[in-house]
Parts: sequence; C-alpha cells; structure tokens
Amino acid sequence: MSPVNSDDPSGDAFGGAGRPLTRKEIRAQEKSQVTQGHDVIPPQAFETGEDTPPDADAGRGSAPDADAVSRPEPIAPADAPVLPPAAPTVHEEPLPAEPVYEKPMHEQPVHEEADRSPVHEEPAPEQPVHEDPVREEPRYEQPAHEYAGAAAREDTAPHYGDIPAGYDARRDADFHAVDPADEAEYGYNDADAADYPHEENGHAAMAGGAPIRTSKGPSKKVRRRRRFLALLLTLSVFVIAVAVGAQFLKPLLGADKLEDYPGPGTGEVVITVPEGAGPRSVAVQLQEKNVVANADTFLRDFLASGGALAPGEFSMRNEMKNSDAVDVLLNKGQDKVMYVALSAGLRIGESLQAISEGTGVPVAELQSLNESPAQFGVPAKAKNLEGFLAPGEYRFPLGTPAKEVLQKLVTTTLDELKAQGVTDPAKQYDVVTVASIVQAEGGQAEYGDVAGAIYNRLKPTNTETNGLIQSDATVTYGLGIKSFHIDEEQKADKSNPYNTYANQGLPVGPIGSPGKTAIDAAAKPKKNEYLYWVTINLDTKETLFSKTLAEHNVYVAKYNAWCEANPGRCV
Repeated sequence: MSPVNSDDPSGDAFGGAGRPLTRKEIRAQEKSQVTQGHDVIPPQAFETGEDTPPDADAGRGSAPDADAVSRPEPIAPADAPVLPPAAPTVHEEPLPAEPVYEKPMHEQPVHEEADRSPVHEEPAPEQPVHEDPVREEPRYEQPAHEYAGAAAREDTAPHYGDIPAGYDARRDADFHAVDPADEAEYGYNDADAADYPHEENGHAAMAGGAPIRTSKGPSKKVRRRRRFLALLLTLSVFVIAVAVGAQFLKPLLGADKLEDYPGPGTGEVVITVPEGAGPRSVAVQLQEKNVVANADTFLRDFLASGGALAPGEFSMRNEMKNSDAVDVLLNKGQDKVMYVALSAGLRIGESLQAISEGTGVPVAELQSLNESPAQFGVPAKAKNLEGFLAPGEYRFPLGTPAKEVLQKLVTTTLDELKAQGVTDPAKQYDVVTVASIVQAEGGQAEYGDVAGAIYNRLKPTNTETNGLIQSDATVTYGLGIKSFHIDEEQKADKSNPYNTYANQGLPVGPIGSPGKTAIDAAAKPKKNEYLYWVTINLDTKETLFSKTLAEHNVYVAKYNAWCEANPGRCV
C-alpha cells in the first residue's frame, strides 16, 4: 500500500478511509491545524488566491513552513504590484463568512514524486503530495470596512467589475459544478479549466481572461412562433400549388367547360333542322352557333324532356339557357306566338291547312292569297305557291298578317335557290319542279343520284327513255291521290298534265314542297349514267338504280314481291 493512502494514526477526522483527500478536505485540514495555536485567525487568510504573507504569519508565532507547504502558492497577475504586508490589528472581530466563487476541483491522485520538499507534520508524517498549481477563479469581494488588513488586501486584489445586485455566489458555483463521473468520462481536470468559458455577470469569461459576451438562443415563445410561421408558409405554398395545378388540369379534364348559359340570350339565330336529323346533330349545331354553351348538357336536357324533333327552321338567340332552347324546338309556349310546322313533301292544300291551324287564319283567306302568286316574287310560270312554301318550323308574333306568314315561307325557298347559284326565274321554276320529284321519289336514296337520273332522261340524246321521266309520284299528283301503285291505264292518260309516262319532259309544275336537301340536289345533281330507280322496300326506303331496262325489271320484281309480302301497303 502506498504510504500516501495509509490511515492517519492520530485518528484525524480528515484521514481518508482508503481514498485520496480532496482539495477541500486538504484546505480544511490546514485550517484546523493552523487554528490550534491561535485565538483568532482572520477568515481572509483562508480565502483562495490571497494567502497571508509569511511575514504576517511569523508575527503571530505560527510555523512558517507549515502554511507555506500546506497551501499552494497563489498565482497573481503578472503585472500586479507587490505591496508590503498589512499589520495585523489588535482586536479583530471575525467577519461573517462570505460565499466564495469557487470551482469544484477534481481530485487528483497523489503522486509519490513531489515537486517540492516533503513536509513532515505531527502527529503523522505526511508523504509528499504532488499538486498542480491551482489556477484560482476570480472572485467577487465586497469592500472591507472593519479592519485595515482587509482594506489593504482589497486594494491589491484584481478587479473584474462591480458585483451585480442580487449576485449569488452559491448559484454560480452550482452552475460551474462538474460531476465526478463526467470528469472521469471526459477527462476534465483543473488544468483544463482555463480553456472553458464560465459566466460572469451575464457574460462568458475564460478563466483568468477577459469576459466575452455570450449569445443566448431564442426563447421558447419565439421558437414556437417561428415554427408556426414556417408551417403557415408551407401550407400557403401547398394551396397555391394545388390551385395553379388545377388551372392547368381543367382543360385536360374538361372541367373548365361551361355547362349552360344563364339566358335569356341576345340577338337572333336561325337554326335549321333537316328532315330526319337527330337530336345530337342539332345539339352540335346549337353549340357551334353559340345558342347553347354545351352540346352534351343540352342533349341531356332535351332527351329528359321526352319530346321529338320536327324539321324546319327555328328562330333562337345567342347564349340561351338549355331549357329555353328545348322549349323552342318542342314548340313550348305556343300560346304566346303563332306556330307553323310544315313537313317536306306536303302538297299545297296540306300546307295551307297546316298554316291555318298554326296561325288561326282561315284556309279560304290563305287560298285566295295562294291563287295570286306573283305578289310573293315567284317566277311568272307559277300558277300558285306549290313548291315554294319551304318546309320547316316557324313562329310568328300574335296577330301577324296571313300574307306576311306566306311571304316568309316563299322567301326561304327563293333564298336557298339563290344560295345554290340559281337566280334566273325560269330556271328557278324548273329546279323547284325537279326538286319536288326528287323529294317524292327519293325516299332514303341519295338525292343527288335521283336528280342525276332525272336529268339523264331529259337529255335529247337519250334513246332509252325518249325524254320520259316516268315517275309514279307525278301521275298520282295529277290524279289528286296518294298511292304507291298505279295501273297501266293511268300511266297512258295524256290528259293528265303531270303524267310523265305519257308526256315528255317535266310536268307542268312542282308536285309538292321540296326541302333544302332536295333543292340543293336539283340545283347541283350528281353526274351518273343511271336511267332507272325503284324503291323496293317502303319501310326502309331502299332504292336501287340501274342503267338498263332489263336490270330495272329485276328490281321491280323485288318490289312486287315485297308488296305481296305486305298486303295493303302498296295501294
């Protein structure tokens, strides 16, 4: 066992129980030994960094070597002036112990090799203790009032600034306390203390050095506010990104497409519904002409109404509500207007009857106007308005005169002829006549092919038919009947001016009201070599074309077979 760690035989209370003495214990032991031979020892003699000079201790009769060896030499500033020792006062009263700013010292194991001469003290010899010079922390002192020695020492002590009010040395000591376990783990010792900053009066100071200002982090309230602002900023950026992205995605997804206009609309737009047109094609036409906003939503509303389309022309507005456009097509609100609907192929008598029912004008009044066609601007060859009353759907304000109603229908036909380049009145009359035959004979056939075959028959060079059109529809019109079947006697009757079996060339006039498609086909027929055509199925309106009579007779046989299979349909 090392002699340094042996127990004190004198039973000293500071003898280690098998462990090295701490620095505090060593100082307490020294204080106890020194006070054995003195009545009063000023507390300042035991303060760190201001040990009593040897001369003063000698004046009191104490052992000079004991204190000098037991207490380490104070380390004074390099430039501190050396002052003469203060004379001890005769009647000194002990001052209350002031808290000393003291950094807990790490206990260093005692080395057998001593830097200084070993000191032998009674009652037991002390082994040489190797101690590193202690670098004392600067301490705060209050001015001494009661004895001159304290004042003298105060003057020689280094000053580090005024002590702030409420300064608590014990709190500071706790702040700088180092746990022994941490010392062992991280290797902290007194020699390193000078390299670590400590806090003095709100500043960080290196041990033995000038104080430096410390920068404390933001408070919890500030950090919370910063986190909240960061979260709010992130959320705002996210919302903006979503909104901007949605604007780019809308055209791709069709979300930016307007579904309906608020209505009621402005201006006037004429919508033509051809015969056989479906709701979808009409819906597309309405959107293209800016009558409705969305063809799909209009079609949905139209189908939901359960109504059916009728051919004709309809006066509408720009940017109408879907429901209003549906009402116009279905003739809703007739009580507020005069409504007229004419189908393609109607004869003059049928057309006048329909006009009378829609306007309330007597048929006799309409018939009187019909017999004076020149006042409406039709060609001079026309004996009445047959063929010039354009089919379609019309609405007139209540009280509209009958002549104005008829004029509107005639003008529609004349405008279409002019649109196809037919401006000569005589030519206009012939085109309307051919168009009326095409309308009656064509059915579901291609109107251009029917018109081309009719013009082929009218050619002077044609020796196959010798200029005869041979249309059943013309014969029945002249007879004043409607039938799909005529006999040979009826075909041979030349007294019928509309009999195209017995009379060459065109009949004396139109046989009905042709629609726009038929007028266009008659004005610009397709070029072909067909001379014959026959509808072999009256339900499907299937029509077959041929260039020779032999081929045509084969198709006629098919028509007769269909009539036998469907009794009463061909009468």
